[in-house]
Amino acid sequence: MLTEIYDACEKKMKSSIEHMQRDFKTLRTGKVTTSVLDNVKIDYYGTMTPLDQVGSVIATDATTIVVNPWEKNLLQLIESAISKANVGANPNNDGDLIKLFFPPMTVEQRKESVKQMKGMGENAKVSIRNDRRNSNDQIKKLEKDKEITPDESKSAQENIQKLTDKFIAGIDQILKDKEAEILKV
Repeated sequence: MLTEIYDACEKKMKSSIEHMQRDFKTLRTGKVTTSVLDNVKIDYYGTMTPLDQVGSVIATDATTIVVNPWEKNLLQLIESAISKANVGANPNNDGDLIKLFFPPMTVEQRKESVKQMKGMGENAKVSIRNDRRNSNDQIKKLEKDKEITPDESKSAQENIQKLTDKFIAGIDQILKDKEAEILKV
């Protein structure tokens, strides 16, 4: 019973870290990546569709992204969706494709990215603490129902705390590495 609680808790905590790392991909670092356009969606025949499903999205160099729609009539829709998304560059429509020229990041922009990244890390930590609380509640319920002894309950809660500490330390290390990457000019 307790191992099931440990396993479920660990799985949820890993999921929190993976979610945080997916969120990091939307941040701009020194080199532009196509993931800055991941949240951009267009109305494609009545369905909100991600940009990479209506054309090819390629980072041609460290500061340029090219969007080549599969249907040329989508150019205006894509251009306006990118403008509304405020990704840090204005779309340039040449009639065939859309180019985004990202200026080099300023120190201020880098600090803003770090601030956003730390917020994402804090959200992941809150999620992990919630997982800890939920697991401890399950353990306390087992103790209350006399399925485990008070000593087993205390030991189990200590194990959950060790797991929590391990994942929080992991997040701190990821944040430290990511901050160094973002601030490096």
